[in-house]
Amino acid sequence: MAQTTSSGNTLERKINMSVVAADVEKDVAKRLSRMARTIKMPGFRPGKVPMKLVEQQFAAQARSEAFTEAVQDAFGSAVREQNLRVAGVPKIEPLEASEPGHVGFSATFEVYPEISIADLSDKQLEQSVLVVGAAEVDKTLEVLRKQRVSYAKADKPAATEDRLVIDFRGTREGEPFDGGAAEDFPVVLGSGSLLPEFEANLEGMKEGDSKTFTLTFPEGYQAKDLAGKVVQFEVTVKAVEVAQLPALDEEFAKSLGVLSGDVATLRTDVQTNLEREVKKRLHMRVKNEVMELLLDSHSFDVPAALIDQESQRLAQEAVSNLASRGMNVKDIPVEPTWFIEQAQRRVKLGLLVAEAVKTRDLYATPEQIRTVVEEQAQSYEDPADVVRWYYSDTQRLAQVEALVVEDNVVAWVLSNVRVTDKAVDFDELMAAG
Repeated sequence: MAQTTSSGNTLERKINMSVVAADVEKDVAKRLSRMARTIKMPGFRPGKVPMKLVEQQFAAQARSEAFTEAVQDAFGSAVREQNLRVAGVPKIEPLEASEPGHVGFSATFEVYPEISIADLSDKQLEQSVLVVGAAEVDKTLEVLRKQRVSYAKADKPAATEDRLVIDFRGTREGEPFDGGAAEDFPVVLGSGSLLPEFEANLEGMKEGDSKTFTLTFPEGYQAKDLAGKVVQFEVTVKAVEVAQLPALDEEFAKSLGVLSGDVATLRTDVQTNLEREVKKRLHMRVKNEVMELLLDSHSFDVPAALIDQESQRLAQEAVSNLASRGMNVKDIPVEPTWFIEQAQRRVKLGLLVAEAVKTRDLYATPEQIRTVVEEQAQSYEDPADVVRWYYSDTQRLAQVEALVVEDNVVAWVLSNVRVTDKAVDFDELMAAG
């Protein structure tokens, strides 16, 4: 008979159980018999090893496997009988059996919380809106022109947006420091590639000018040995170059894939792509707002085992990201404990979304999945090939299905709260990444 108790932790449970020792020994004998058929030992033909030798060498392994399976079966039966949803892996410990001929043990584990989706009708949510028009197209074309900027030498004082070619040498207390010197170094004033104080000292300089100045590195500077320290720089300007943007003409349109070179067609293409990108960003913004609202509207305990699993996963993901950037991860310790708060949020949100999907029937339909796949395929040269690529792999389709389910939850929440539109600035939206 399994006996269940609760601890001070609202989600923790403990079940005391036992298995019949004789049943375990019968299983051990069966396992050893199966092993004897295939075991190879020097001096014996396969399958002819004496059972005594088999038992001497493999009895401990067989008994461990048999007991583990018996415990798993007993635990599984107990949680099914009591309708418990186990979160994580149970901790098994030996226990004195209450009946002779039995082997006792206890299983300590957590269960999933009972969640009830709250009434959201009194909640309010702001939904960002933006209509792409001529002004947004003009700004985007300007960005595209700047991405294709060229530079020409100029006999003038350096100003913002000019590119300078400089030699510089930095010293701290008269001694050079790592990364403090370079030759023929290009810098665009106002780009923020160098410290603001450094760039400010370059303004007004002309080709051939030299200058010595001091500056203080910020307290939070990435090189810890320089943070908050005063250094001196000697700078020589070898060239001042002014930016030259390409004209918005036929040649420019062709460089962006408009074969006809028609600028009006280019503007239409840019607007179409912008509308797609703006729609995606607005959707991500409202999705984040919806998820925050769900989190704020529900309070429940989250299984520590699930938080631990997620924090481990996030830590491994961080290590993989660092390695993909060419960094030696052996020199960079990444602790799962750094991600506890983020993991708790993700687990809680995942439980909420799953409950909403189950109780509100928000599962993805094949038609919805097909629509999303086709939408994503539109940004590629051969959409039909991309659609086939998605449908050739169930894992890829599962990822799309997960996105559709999230979108269904977002739509359901928006239909159950009071929504007000809020105009968003184009530059701010696009800068958000």
